[in-house]
Amino acid sequence: MPVIILSYVLFFMIAFVTGLQNPLGVIVKSQYGVSMGVAQLGNFANFIAYACMGIPAGLMLKRYGYKFSLLVAVTVGIIGLGLMFFSGQISAGLWMYFLGAFVAGFSMCMLNTVVNPLLNELGGGGKKGNQLIQWGGSLNSIAATIVPFVVGFLMGRSAGVRKFINGIPQFEIADVNPMFIILISIFALSILAILFIDIPETERLQTKDAMDELMVRDGQYSCFSFRHFVLGAVAVFLYTGVEVSIANMTNIYLIHEVGVNPRSAGAIVAFYWFFMFCGRLVGGTLGSMFSSRDMLQFSSVMAIIFILITIFTPEKITIEIGRYSLGNIPVNVVFLVLTGLFTSVMWGNIYNLSVEGLGKYTSTATGFFMMMVCGGGIVPIFQGLLADFVGCRASFWLIVVCLGYLLYYGSTGYKNVNRKIPV
Repeated sequence: MPVIILSYVLFFMIAFVTGLQNPLGVIVKSQYGVSMGVAQLGNFANFIAYACMGIPAGLMLKRYGYKFSLLVAVTVGIIGLGLMFFSGQISAGLWMYFLGAFVAGFSMCMLNTVVNPLLNELGGGGKKGNQLIQWGGSLNSIAATIVPFVVGFLMGRSAGVRKFINGIPQFEIADVNPMFIILISIFALSILAILFIDIPETERLQTKDAMDELMVRDGQYSCFSFRHFVLGAVAVFLYTGVEVSIANMTNIYLIHEVGVNPRSAGAIVAFYWFFMFCGRLVGGTLGSMFSSRDMLQFSSVMAIIFILITIFTPEKITIEIGRYSLGNIPVNVVFLVLTGLFTSVMWGNIYNLSVEGLGKYTSTATGFFMMMVCGGGIVPIFQGLLADFVGCRASFWLIVVCLGYLLYYGSTGYKNVNRKIPV
């Protein structure tokens, strides 16, 4: 039980630290006066670390086990958060912040690589192992929901003492120092817990050269020989980009184009992550009733429709939200936030379709999937650059294109046309 609790705490921290880069992009744009594209570099650095660390993290786990890997991951996380904290203490801290986000991404990748198989093993695999992971995923969604609230609250608290430019308060990374201190403290306590908790270790293969495990030894084939897997890897890359981009650009759009105060903007973006949490609960319930193909097609179509409504609905059509009003919010933002109901179920469906029929190549394919999570940092960069030229609302055409690809994959691209390859 203590190991499960520790794993859930780390699951929560993975989503919190990863989601932190979204609202911090608003602060970076405000403090340093950079473009929307540059403001996304922190998020980019955090996710591109997955591309760099995905395979090494798996090899470290294979060779040294859970306890050692967790200690390294949490220690690296403290260093990354520390760099972000100190970036707010110096006048030219922009690049220190980007470095901190990159180092924190290393940590989150390592934690993801360790915590998922650990929970599966604790549950004995099968349905029980999957159940433990799904509960951890729910905590992941809850953390992502809380992040915009916390950062928005800290920004709103400092708004009264900041200067205003064109009616928009200016913020600094130092405004969220209390949050950095709390996160670092949680990681420090986690190190103590890891040291004293008995973590079960399975017998691991000690190879002279760990890279040997990544090599194909049985002929000319690999997971990349399967067209539906290659197309699925692209789908995962675009999906993670879509998921993160919607939250990122919604926050920037509300604050810098609509003029919503940061606290209200954070609360609205939090609803996106909350709807993702709801979508995952519903998707888990209906997962045994509908095929992955049908679920991916339906969710892609609905997300496209909601994004198109966002693009074409005039901003002047507003709605009053909440008993303690969040202000007059454009109706199109409501539809933007509701897309979380549909993006929430895409990952599992894409994964299932992509590895279908891979047999012995499935483990290698899964490792590559972890690397493709870097799409969550790359796609938002391109949307930010596009927004600098055409505005935030029009930049969502990029998201429509990405969702169009996901619809194609769920309709045709998922088909295994390489059935003659021995698996």
